[in-house]
Amino acid sequence: MENGVMMQYFEWNLPNDGQLWNQLKEDAHHLHEIGVTAVWIPPAYKATKQADEGYGTYDLYDLGEFDQKGTVRTKYGTKEELKEMVDELHANGISVYLDAVMNHKAAADHTEKCMARLVNPDNRDEAVSEPYEIECWTGFDFPGRGDKYSPFKWHWYHFSGTDLNEADKKKGIYQIVGEGKAWSQGVDDENGNYDYLMFADIDFDHPEVIEEMKKWGIWVSNELNLDGMRLDAIKHMNDQFIKHFLEAVRADRGDEFYAVGEYWKNDIGSLDEYLANVQYEVDLFDVCLHYNLYQASQVGREYDLQNLLTNTLVERHPELAVTFVDNHDSQKNSSLESQIKDWFKPSAYALILLMDKGYPCIFYGDYYGVKGKKSPHRKVIDILLDVRRKYAHGEQIDYFDHPNTVGFIRKGDAEHADSGLALLISNGDDGDKIMNVGREHAGEVWYEVTRNRKEQITIDTEGNGQFPVSGGKVAVWVKKSDIKI
Repeated sequence: MENGVMMQYFEWNLPNDGQLWNQLKEDAHHLHEIGVTAVWIPPAYKATKQADEGYGTYDLYDLGEFDQKGTVRTKYGTKEELKEMVDELHANGISVYLDAVMNHKAAADHTEKCMARLVNPDNRDEAVSEPYEIECWTGFDFPGRGDKYSPFKWHWYHFSGTDLNEADKKKGIYQIVGEGKAWSQGVDDENGNYDYLMFADIDFDHPEVIEEMKKWGIWVSNELNLDGMRLDAIKHMNDQFIKHFLEAVRADRGDEFYAVGEYWKNDIGSLDEYLANVQYEVDLFDVCLHYNLYQASQVGREYDLQNLLTNTLVERHPELAVTFVDNHDSQKNSSLESQIKDWFKPSAYALILLMDKGYPCIFYGDYYGVKGKKSPHRKVIDILLDVRRKYAHGEQIDYFDHPNTVGFIRKGDAEHADSGLALLISNGDDGDKIMNVGREHAGEVWYEVTRNRKEQITIDTEGNGQFPVSGGKVAVWVKKSDIKI
């Protein structure tokens, strides 16, 4: 995965036209050419309705094959189109990571009666009622699929909580009670215990559930020939289940089967603790870095850029950090909206794509656009991807020594001709920095590839260059050669 680049190939507002799998298949060669080595695809199974993005999960075994919830295809296409897309991506040397939504199930086929208690939404360990009988949507028979691929049927005892009593239409957080029933441990401690997130919450302490979900993980990985998974909402799931789930899938698919988890919390201590609990078997998205970038874009010149990487996963566990700028959850009008402002996005992408640490993930919305409107950032991302492939090699030396102008150099290596670069980011006035790129670059003429600066810099005999950056911009300097960028 050296210099690998992941792309999240969807955003919230894609049209419900069933064409994403076909689009991605057609785009596979282009993605390979620009240096994308893996794609994270959206949830590919049947959800509450055709227009559902996939997170309202109904049937994990229905990949757009059965007539269920009023549709055969999902929002993104049919199973046949999905498999053809995966084959085309593999033919272009691109790995495929499925978004695995295992925390909950939605749109049950029938109601069941069970005992439950209402709990305080702000402290789920605090009951606000005695247990009483409710009518809950927890019966999943999958009539359109039947027993194909799995005969498993879901009932109330496979869940730990729900959000509606159908008998009186009262909404709330209902904790299902019964023998062996409790909120899972090994989850985030926000709201007392953050096991419950939405819909019918799956009980990952139930032996039948654990075995069925392991079987599904192995089945879907083989059925689609997956290279990995993006694990949704893991802070709401028993961490030991995640560990054992990955062990089971890797026992079948091989140790190289990739996994990155979404633990959405801006707290490096929580991410540290989680990684230790799962024995470092999964990468995590660097939510802490995202919020640093978000804060920097909001505050402008008052933000101390020397702190950009402080208390981030890429600083603490660089080998386990998936770095990103924005995604479907942070984009405008999403549940966790924290979108980086446009003026700072080129700098943010330059940081994650050109530094030597982390596994960068590009967001579809930033590259292709949102709601059909073209992104203003595609050109600069293309430039940065090209620089990553050709120049972002060798040792990195940081120059995070000024509140408004920071940077680093990559010294290059012998395997990549003309490699090496100098990066500067400004959130204030025009600035410059003397940075040493190594004596091996003495006498070279360097230029700025994003075209924010027009001058050329000659590296002196000691390997130093005085590199400028325009106010509020990014500057990426590389050796001038016949290579066109």
